Amino acid sequence: MACRGVRGATTTDSNTSEDILKATRQLLAIMIRLNEISPEDVASATFTVTKDLDAEFPALAARQLGWIHVPLLCSYELDVPGSLQKCVRILLHWNTEKTAEDITHVYIKDATRLRPDISDIPPLDMDELEAWIEKNLDSAIKSSRQ
Repeated sequence: MACRGVRGATTTDSNTSEDILKATRQLLAIMIRLNEISPEDVASATFTVTKDLDAEFPALAARQLGWIHVPLLCSYELDVPGSLQKCVRILLHWNTEKTAEDITHVYIKDATRLRPDISDIPPLDMDELEAWIEKNLDSAIKSSRQ
């Protein structure tokens, strides 16, 4: 089994805790579902934000989805003039049988401009995605109370 990386990026509507967490949860949920990622197979996750996002740690979104034992790290992205703003990026390292070619990297919202060559993911039912997130949030909250 190989340790592989999968990348993703999204943008937020504003610099609020709610917007950062919502955007990060959506991105992470899509990455998990398209690549069939189980938390127990994740070696580590790195979250970066642009300098204009400082209202919340994006890694909290992973904790909210039950990633209690996964090492998580947050950092700032380089502040290059003219670069995309209000951007959250994720790099996951996970143990998988998938080949590098079988991995689906996820770029959504305005972040599609970062990698237009690989930003073509299947159409998403956002209501169904939010229902999946809510279900997993409920499970994570219940298990943390036990």
